[in-house]
Amino acid sequence: GSVLSNKHVCWRWRSSAAQQSKPISWSLVFGLMLFSLGIVSLFTGHVVSDLDWYSRRLVKQKLYFKLDGSNKGPIDIWKSENGKSFYGCSKRSRKFPHAVRERSSNGYLLIAASGGLNQQRTGISDAVVVARVLNATLVVPELDHNSYWKDNSDFVNIFDVNWFISYLVKDVTIVKKVPDKFMRSMEKNPYSMRVPRKSPPEYYLDQVLPILKRRRVLQLTKFDYRLANNIDEELQKLRCRANFHALRFTKPIQELGQKLVLRMREMAIRFIAVHLRFEPDMLAFSGCYFGGGDKERYELAEIRKRWETLPDLDADGERSRGKCPLTPHEVGLMLRALGFANDTYIYVASGEIYGGEETLRPLRDLFPNFYTKEKLANEELKPFLPFSSRLAAIDYIVCDESDVFVTNNNGNMARILAGRRRYMGHKRTIRPNAKRLSSLFMERDKMDWDTFARKVKAVQRGYMGEPDEMRPGRGEFHEYPYSCICKKNGDPELEQVRGNQGLKNRSKEEEPVLGAKGDE
Repeated sequence: GSVLSNKHVCWRWRSSAAQQSKPISWSLVFGLMLFSLGIVSLFTGHVVSDLDWYSRRLVKQKLYFKLDGSNKGPIDIWKSENGKSFYGCSKRSRKFPHAVRERSSNGYLLIAASGGLNQQRTGISDAVVVARVLNATLVVPELDHNSYWKDNSDFVNIFDVNWFISYLVKDVTIVKKVPDKFMRSMEKNPYSMRVPRKSPPEYYLDQVLPILKRRRVLQLTKFDYRLANNIDEELQKLRCRANFHALRFTKPIQELGQKLVLRMREMAIRFIAVHLRFEPDMLAFSGCYFGGGDKERYELAEIRKRWETLPDLDADGERSRGKCPLTPHEVGLMLRALGFANDTYIYVASGEIYGGEETLRPLRDLFPNFYTKEKLANEELKPFLPFSSRLAAIDYIVCDESDVFVTNNNGNMARILAGRRRYMGHKRTIRPNAKRLSSLFMERDKMDWDTFARKVKAVQRGYMGEPDEMRPGRGEFHEYPYSCICKKNGDPELEQVRGNQGLKNRSKEEEPVLGAKGDE
């Protein structure tokens, strides 16, 4: 039946061509070519390895580029051409009421953040919104001293607390501590509770607010990702103001971070920052295997015991699903395949790399201009060495200022920085398509370099930090802050990505009201 149908189609094409000239059906021609190649492969035993690439590239070219958000030309690996049309717009609306005064609030909200620096950063940003929802006075959040990193730094050691309070003064009343007089008058100790993850504002109003009003001082523990992604537009903007503006690092951290950026710029006009995230805890948590034999399996299994609730995972299955971070060698191969030359300068942000120098050597060979904070600032770094969160903050600054930022997992630092770089004008941010890349790395020895590079470029389309990768409701809001991204529309007004009413360009950070009440 298919043969007769094909003959009928060809006959109709020839007969109509004799009567009048019609455009050639290229989709049909390429379809027949692919069918012929498939028949040939069956008889010759050869696999047409590029079949999928050709079919998308030729037969469904328009659909392919539309889905990928790319144009027909090559991608500029250093910057997004479309990025210059967008930037962050989180200015509060005139309709957004001012924060309630401390004495008029429903009580004091204490927050115990959880995890490492960037996980706590998400919790702090969400805590600002929750305090607003509850009409509560927010007490400067308490940082986690008991996580894997064992850092005893307080909020004031990492973030500029006075800037944090003053920048948000119109949105939320924030104090450094509950007044002693008020604490002495309390009949009971502050009530402590943990809310479910991703709780909507309605949950806080129904379940938390009555307790806050009754007890007047309430502590929310393990506060990370405890607020839903999709909330009111104005509250989303408040989230952005807290995260991208109010949380500014202390002067010593900021100064050293900027020194490292300057030193990279003195050596190269532009540079890449790579967040390897190849530390032992990350590898153990992933449940993946990286080729280190029984020694690796034993060591990572011992670390994994620290998390009692983690299920047993199939390492091969996790890799095929794209859940495993790339090795440093694989990161280097991906970057070279994308087109970054051997003389490109790279800054590697990481803690203790599992396997040490032996693990890093292949990446160094691919990119000899290889730098870390330890290499750029030896003596200056010593005061920060006992504090993992302060070291992470220095890496954060350099990664944020880099021309290209490369993530290697979907962890907290990767999400937070990806969101910030989108907010700051869609600076090039590359996220490995680990699911597709893992199969390519397994087959790498079976293809020449040009073929491998072409395939890497193909699978990375849609993972290069382009504006149209961001869609409302997709992923974590901290990674895709769609409510806070505006598009220039050729006039003074800005059209928001979500299509709501345009807002005027916010060309620089709004200065806080200094000396405002908030330290009582």
